[in-house]
Amino acid sequence: MRRPSSHLVTAAVSAVGTAAVLLAGTLAGGLPAAAGSAPAKPKDRGAQELGDPEYGVCRGTDPRCYHDWGNFDPAEGYKVLVYSRTAGPRHANLGPALAAGLNPPLSAANVAQSALVKMGRDNGFAVDWTEDVAQLSSAGRLLGYNAVVFLSTTRDTLDDSAQTALRQYIRGGGGFVGIHNAFGTEYNWPWYEGLLGGANFYDHGPAQPGTVQTAGRGDASTAGLPARWAFSDEWYNLVPFPSRVRVLASVDERTMERGTKGNLGHPGHGSSHPVAWCHYYDGGRAWLTTLGHDAKAFTDDGTSFAGAPQFQRLVLGGIESAMGRKPFCR
Repeated sequence: MRRPSSHLVTAAVSAVGTAAVLLAGTLAGGLPAAAGSAPAKPKDRGAQELGDPEYGVCRGTDPRCYHDWGNFDPAEGYKVLVYSRTAGPRHANLGPALAAGLNPPLSAANVAQSALVKMGRDNGFAVDWTEDVAQLSSAGRLLGYNAVVFLSTTRDTLDDSAQTALRQYIRGGGGFVGIHNAFGTEYNWPWYEGLLGGANFYDHGPAQPGTVQTAGRGDASTAGLPARWAFSDEWYNLVPFPSRVRVLASVDERTMERGTKGNLGHPGHGSSHPVAWCHYYDGGRAWLTTLGHDAKAFTDDGTSFAGAPQFQRLVLGGIESAMGRKPFCR
């Protein structure tokens, strides 16, 4: 059979491409604007079209993505590992770097780590803590924990052995909790970006008060929270934007009096700016929040730092659901 001439193929491809562009424009914003008319401005001026990354694993809110392979026995109790190693800027709420090994001494300045240890003690689950990457060197060791918590880790905080162990642990049904600068960690590892919900920290504006909106109270992490509650944070802007996740809480950008624009120019997310979400990922469970910048959020009784009790309740429910003690991502 004769092939069509190259100029006919080129013309056909051009026509298909033009039609596709017109169709995409119609799907995105209605019918194409008439020739010569100014395009309509979207009502929502937040960041647009940040993509829908695909990470080649089962992910989303369908529990069939979870690998229930019998690696965790509730009769043995519940235990989490808090990992707070930083290989770059360090949040003040972490205090000075910890000594090597498991459960090194904590000082009064290690506020966030101490808060999670106390949270476990007060709520009936065990907590180990470390900043020693060697403690994450094998999946077998990690499978002794119902969840691993990355607490404001920074940059390339894992070596090759720990990366492999974390991935195998999640694939074996493990739980993951990422708090605040867990989103500023392992930037160049796509699998980890997927674990975060297909999201990453891009920039943030000034630390300031805002109003958190609870998306619903069906999840263990949002049960009992008010529909709206005051909080102060850096309000991370995200690129990519989380996808295939269940959003649990967002910030109302209209309440951010110092503006939404980040220090690298991100305009904010407009009417949809999530701050907590959950999903199943590559066999495991992942619960995430961008909140947790200020040390007082982990310790205050709420009289001088609004929203601290609500934030702590959110994190507690996230940990309990990620480790399988309570229903996950409802």
